[in-house]
Amino acid sequence: MGLPGNFVLWMMLACCCGTAACSLCCKCCPKIKQSTSTRFMYALYFILVTIICCIMMSTTVANEMKTHIPFYKEMCKGIQAGEMCEKLVGYSAVYKVCFGMACFFFLFFLFTIKINNSKSCRAYIHNGFWLIKLIVLAAMCSGAFFIPDQDTFLNAWRYVGATGGFLFIAIQLILLVEFAHKWNKNWTAGANHKQMWNGLLALVTLLLYSIAVAALVLMALFYTRSEGCMYNKVLIGVNGGLCLFVSLVAISPCVQNRQPHSGLLQSGVISCYVMYLTFSALSSKPPETILDENNRNITICVPEFSQGLHRDENLVTGLGTTILFGCILYSCLTSTTRASSEALRGIYATAETEVARCCFCCVPDGDADAEEHVEKRGGQTVVYDEKKGTVYSYAYFHFVFFLASLYVMMTVTHWFHYESAQIEKFFTGTWSIFWIKMVSCWVCVCLYLWTLIAPLCCPTREFSV
Repeated sequence: MGLPGNFVLWMMLACCCGTAACSLCCKCCPKIKQSTSTRFMYALYFILVTIICCIMMSTTVANEMKTHIPFYKEMCKGIQAGEMCEKLVGYSAVYKVCFGMACFFFLFFLFTIKINNSKSCRAYIHNGFWLIKLIVLAAMCSGAFFIPDQDTFLNAWRYVGATGGFLFIAIQLILLVEFAHKWNKNWTAGANHKQMWNGLLALVTLLLYSIAVAALVLMALFYTRSEGCMYNKVLIGVNGGLCLFVSLVAISPCVQNRQPHSGLLQSGVISCYVMYLTFSALSSKPPETILDENNRNITICVPEFSQGLHRDENLVTGLGTTILFGCILYSCLTSTTRASSEALRGIYATAETEVARCCFCCVPDGDADAEEHVEKRGGQTVVYDEKKGTVYSYAYFHFVFFLASLYVMMTVTHWFHYESAQIEKFFTGTWSIFWIKMVSCWVCVCLYLWTLIAPLCCPTREFSV
C-alpha cells in the first residue's frame, strides 16, 4: 500500500477511533466545518435507527425475509428471537430500539453539559470516536431486548415516550413563533434604511394570507358536504376564525403601543401553519362512511381523488414516510443552533444589531471564526471552526435528539393505537393522530397570542421578541 493509501487508512482510523473530524475522501467536495461534520454524523445515526424502526413495523419486509432468507426459522431460533423472529418486529421491538437510541442521546446530553470550548476532553469525545459510538449505540439498542419484566417496561416507557413526543412538538411550535417574530424584526430593521424592505414585507404578507385563504376555501370544498362532516365543518370554521382573531390582535392599537414590531407578517406565518395542521389533521382522521341509495358503504368528507391515491399503499407509505422523517430531521438540526437554544431561554438579538437579509435564518453560526483553522489533508477540506468556542450548545443538541427519538417511536407506532400499527398503514388515519395535530394547532395559536398580550398582562416586565 502506497503513501496515499496509508494516509486514507490513517484518516479513517483517526475519524472512527480518534478525535479527527469526519470528512469525505474526495477533494472535489466543498469544504466542511467541524461543527457541521459532527452534527451530520449524529444525524446519520438517527436516520439509521429510524430506518430500522420502520423495517420492524413493516409486515411486507417481514414476509419478504421469511420467503427469501434461507434457514430463516432456524436463524430466528438460534438468536432466541422466537420461532419466526416475532420478538424483532412490531411495536414492542420499536419501543426497545428507540429506548436504546434515547438513552444514547440522553447520556451524551448529561455528558456534554456546560461545555464552552472544543478543547476539553469531553468535547473531543463529542466530536470524534465515531466507530466506538456506533458500537455503543448498537449495544444499547440490542441490550433493551434483555430488559426483564417486558410488559411493565413497555407500559411505563409508552408514557415516557408520549411525554417526550409532546415536548418535542412544543419546542418546534415555540421556535416557529420565534421564527415569525425574528423574520418580521429583521426585515423591519431593513425598512428603516431602504424602502425595498417595506415592499418585500407587504408582498410576502399578501402571499402568506393568500395561501391561508386558498387553503381554507379548498378544505371547505373538499372536506365538507351539505349533509354530515360536522367535525370538519366545526374545525375548519374554528381554525379559520382563530387566524382572523390573532391577525386583528396583532394590529390592534394596544398591542402596537407595546410592540411596534408586531404586524401581519407574523400572523400570516402562523395562519399558514394553522391551515397546514388543519389539513394534516383532516387527512389523518378515520374516514366517515354512510349508506348510499343502493345500501352500499361510501366514504365521505374526503376528496375523491385521495381515495385513488391510497390504493397504492406502498408508494404512498414510502414517499410519505420519507418526507415526514426528513422534516423531523430538519427540525432537529435547525432546532439545535445556538440562536434557537437562546430563543427558548428568551435571549434575542437587539434591534440595533439586526442586519436585514433575505435569508436571515440561514446565516451560519460562528462565521467570524469560520476560517480560523483549515486543514487540507488529501480529502475533503475540514474547517475547524470551534477553536475559540463552541458554535452550538452540545447538551441542547443531544437533548433535542433525545426528544426526537421519543417522537419517532410514538409516530411509527401510531401513538396510542400501537397494537394494530403497521408502517404500511401509516397514513390510514387514527383519532389519536388527528387530535394530536389539532391540539398542536391550538397550542401554536395560544403561544403566538401570548407573545402579543404578555406585555399588556405584565406591564412591569421586559419582553423582547
